[in-house]
Amino acid sequence: MRTLKFLLQKEFRQIFRDPSILRLMLVMPIIQLILLPMAANYEVKHVKLVIVDHDHSSYTTQFINKIIASNYFILVGNSNSYDQALTMVEDDKADIILEFPVNFEKTLIKENNATTFLAVNAVNGARANLGASYLSSILRDFNQDVRLKWIQIPKFSPEPRIEASYSNWFNTHMNYKQFMVPGILVILLTMVGANMAALNIVKEKEIGTIEQINVSPVKKYHFILAKLIPFWIIGQVVLTVGLLVALVIYGIIPAGNPGLIYAFSSIYLLAVLGMGLLISTYAHTQQQAMLISFFLMMIFILMGGLYTSIESMPQWAQNISKFNPIAYFIKVMRMVVMKGSEFRDILPHLGVVLLMALVFNGWAIFSYRKRA
Repeated sequence: MRTLKFLLQKEFRQIFRDPSILRLMLVMPIIQLILLPMAANYEVKHVKLVIVDHDHSSYTTQFINKIIASNYFILVGNSNSYDQALTMVEDDKADIILEFPVNFEKTLIKENNATTFLAVNAVNGARANLGASYLSSILRDFNQDVRLKWIQIPKFSPEPRIEASYSNWFNTHMNYKQFMVPGILVILLTMVGANMAALNIVKEKEIGTIEQINVSPVKKYHFILAKLIPFWIIGQVVLTVGLLVALVIYGIIPAGNPGLIYAFSSIYLLAVLGMGLLISTYAHTQQQAMLISFFLMMIFILMGGLYTSIESMPQWAQNISKFNPIAYFIKVMRMVVMKGSEFRDILPHLGVVLLMALVFNGWAIFSYRKRA
């Protein structure tokens, strides 16, 4: 234990020797946690719409007014022809074209049926799909309003009707920040832990001190623990600062016990730091360690369920996500923060991450021993 104590003193002195690094490790996550949730908005607004109205009837006017009143669309022009409107789409001045044919109102009244045409700029697929979905929903509502005006429903309708009522659980007002902030905090905590740990042993190799450690009677697991513990503590500090930012800036208060978050993060940081140390034992330069860490982090982040639901991924991607520690922590953070889950609810995820921590750290110790 005395050896571990001296190694920890060395590591902390090495970290605090450059105060700018410590400030960056704490300040950067705060700035990112403030900016990213405000920018990462799932709701699509201000979709640019151009109208091609060949009918100019009262119904088309009512429909257009209903669209503009929804606040999801911005009317950027009324074109006389489809080709002219398509030019606006090609110039990125419009996202959707809505075309009404000639005699739209007349056909609707006479034949009880009429068609409109939507042309969607699908370069941005997500924006296009949501914009078209919003517009189709408004069209269905407008169609329902028209039919209600035409049909005189008796007091006691002979036709059965089913009405559905619903409520939003765990996020009553559908505030996307409640959903995004916990996940982004996990990403920032992971990047700080994995990247700094990945550079640690490599730095010893580059400055030549690793040779002195190799010829000393320091045990290999003492050396790995000394590299791991300081960044484990810093990771918990970053998590605390992140939770305070979530409370002060976004008013997010965990519905469950915050101690569960710290309990899970304690094991999670061991897994992430162990992975970083494992990378560090194989890399020969800090540049190699950074590139390998960046490669793995990109895969883990994009397949972690932050922006895309894991259940919506192909089966092969879901299988890969089972080996992604970020996916487990994001799920646990949302469970505790939004649902108020208890220890028994997160226990399966905790067991998987604990297994990852044992594998990564054990592998790092074994790998370092081979290179000693």
